[in-house]
Amino acid sequence: MTALKIGVLTFHRCINYGSYWQARCLVEGLRARGHEAVILDHDSQPVNRAEWTCAFQPVLPTHVPKSDYPLYREKILKFFEAFRTLPLSPRFQLDNPAEMEPYDAVVVGSDEVWNLAHPWYNQCPLFYGEGLRAERLISYAASFGNYDAAWGLEQVWAERLRNFDMISVRDENSQAIVRNALGIEPDMVLDPCLQFPIQAEAHNLDKLHKPYVAVYGHNFSDFFTQEIREWASKRQLPLISIGYRNDWADEQWLTADPHEFAHFIAGAQAVVTNFFHGCVFSLINAKPFACEASPYRSNKLKGLMAKVGGEKHLIWEGTPAAVFDARLGEPLDPDILQKIEQLRHTSDAFLDRALSLKQLNYA
Repeated sequence: MTALKIGVLTFHRCINYGSYWQARCLVEGLRARGHEAVILDHDSQPVNRAEWTCAFQPVLPTHVPKSDYPLYREKILKFFEAFRTLPLSPRFQLDNPAEMEPYDAVVVGSDEVWNLAHPWYNQCPLFYGEGLRAERLISYAASFGNYDAAWGLEQVWAERLRNFDMISVRDENSQAIVRNALGIEPDMVLDPCLQFPIQAEAHNLDKLHKPYVAVYGHNFSDFFTQEIREWASKRQLPLISIGYRNDWADEQWLTADPHEFAHFIAGAQAVVTNFFHGCVFSLINAKPFACEASPYRSNKLKGLMAKVGGEKHLIWEGTPAAVFDARLGEPLDPDILQKIEQLRHTSDAFLDRALSLKQLNYA
């Protein structure tokens, strides 16, 4: 395969562990294939302000105590350091893609790059390919996030998607939106964190309790937190919340950087989460886990679990205590790991086709 100059367009500066790792894994995965791949370093002051404001108050509508601000500031600064280690293109303004260098191909994804309801990236035409300087447009594991398929896609956005030469998505909701809008069936592929190896820098986490239960997410329901606390208490397992304050947990670790996060999940006895990448990192490390499907993330979570056969890990109001015991106390089902391995092959096959085709668009 001919080496290509590839730009990866994604949400790479979010103060979010999953966003960081999906960006890093995708660009490193493309580089491992022999391509000259970089992350397109788009910049926007309004987006930056929104992102940083959210990073200081990440658990809203739950009150953020002033004592947490220095901790979240430390976390933000650690993310800034991590961003500097990414292979980045020359910076350009989000609303002026003419400033970017030309590329043989631009890969858009993964993350919620097509979410028209995103609080600050919503309706940004760049992520729909508008103005990108590329010979070839590809989406890899793109998602519409909480933008529901039932809402439909306006013609102007559908026409922009027709400019893509190859389209792949990471969840059934996104697949349905593309199918309904374009009349084609996009490929279903794995999130980059599941598809490509996580290469986390070495960290010594011996200071943490062994064993422990990792808590990743925020604003869990009272039902969920009560069941988790009872389960962990019976087993004398401390609950450690990473990245966000959860006062019902035994300990808070708000300042972890992305690499510490990866090691933290890998070292956990079990994981409780309501985040998409909480599930992803549990799967990567074959950890027992329980996930509460919050309204904002339900499309992504249900789509991921359906794809790998892990629906039983989604927890709903009224779920019996025995289910918590099974999900958190038993090893991950080998069939799930086998399904992930199968999907790695199909995801590789998609990239083989997408990066070798001369021209095949949906016009």
